[in-house]
Amino acid sequence: MNKTIIALMFSAGVLAALPASAQVRVEIAGVSSNQIPVAVATFADEGESPAQLSAIIRADLERSGVFKVIDAGTVLSDSSPIDYAQWKGRGADALVVGSVRRGADGRIDVRYKLLDTIKSSELSTMSNAVAPKSARLAAHKIADDVYEKLTGTRGAFATRIAYVTKAGNNNYRLEVADADGEGMQVAAYGKEPIISPSWSPDGTKVAYVSFEMRKPVIYVQDLVTGGRKVVSNEKGSNSAPSWSPDGSKLAVTLSKDGHSQVYSVNADGSGLRRLSNSNGIDTEPQFSADGRSIYFTSDRSGGPQIYKMSADGGAASRVTFNGSYNISPRLSSDGKTMAWISQRDGGFSLYAMDLNSGQEMRLAEGAGEPSFSPNGKYIMYATKGGRPGLAVVSVDGRVKQRLTTQAGNIREPNWGPFMK
Repeated sequence: MNKTIIALMFSAGVLAALPASAQVRVEIAGVSSNQIPVAVATFADEGESPAQLSAIIRADLERSGVFKVIDAGTVLSDSSPIDYAQWKGRGADALVVGSVRRGADGRIDVRYKLLDTIKSSELSTMSNAVAPKSARLAAHKIADDVYEKLTGTRGAFATRIAYVTKAGNNNYRLEVADADGEGMQVAAYGKEPIISPSWSPDGTKVAYVSFEMRKPVIYVQDLVTGGRKVVSNEKGSNSAPSWSPDGSKLAVTLSKDGHSQVYSVNADGSGLRRLSNSNGIDTEPQFSADGRSIYFTSDRSGGPQIYKMSADGGAASRVTFNGSYNISPRLSSDGKTMAWISQRDGGFSLYAMDLNSGQEMRLAEGAGEPSFSPNGKYIMYATKGGRPGLAVVSVDGRVKQRLTTQAGNIREPNWGPFMK
């Protein structure tokens, strides 16, 4: 491996040697039709934490578009007496309170309660002792708990995203960050293009394609150890890796036999097997949520359309019929929804389909490369037109966010799984 072409780093020394990269900034537009009013108090002794926990919780809840966040304007600990009628009178249906204590071992003990002001009762409580560097993660987990207790759906604030940045003519970086764009770390970088990052189901690895060998080769980067390995370097193009739900295999696109077709390969690079067999180009494979099927893009009917076949290969059935150009299928974690990019009316738009009814909804214009949040409630996508960036839209189309950075263009998003 040519270390001047690409470096793999999660050690502090290597990261310090890299050029600085600006954090991703999140801009919010649009809200849910029925926002839940929640008051978030400043946590007692919050100065003991290197991060302002209550501010992170407020930002998470606001970013979701689901909540109307009320700044409590006061400090309330998890043991403070609560005047429920007062908070109900201020329009809050729920109240978040908490405290921070630093232990003798240097860890911080973060405690929180979620209170129901309507029923004057406690909805949830949590206590977690963490290292100071994990303070932001602790806040994200509290926001996740609030989201779940008040909506019935698991929150995704404590997850991570992967994306590719390009600065200048030849400076490509594969970066991972918290879902709010903070805490960025570089997984790989080089002078040749890096594309198609794909998280493993356990969140410890990212598969991606690098052109450092002057051709597309698929690698798997271990984010825990910093090591990486080649998964596919067959003759011709190796592209579009996608993990099976159990993490044992990847679906990939190879041109080793003359034209691009879908294959499966074990996560260690063994057991290569051809799955599709058409006279067209078959690419962009994605496993279904249950791992039994693979959705992919093919031009076997003329223009590119989305098809579905068994994960063991064989005959394929067509999924998209509206529009002459449909690409980049992505499946929600519950298996109910497919997102994809369709070219209609002269532009590229993000669509979502209910796979049971076949009903379609256009969610965003000028879109490419979608990726579902692990709870299936949001879709991140690359923006087209002007400076490339990332955006997020809720599956009902009501909530929209845009993620920007001054460090360079960002693209190729992939939203990571829930972390254990």
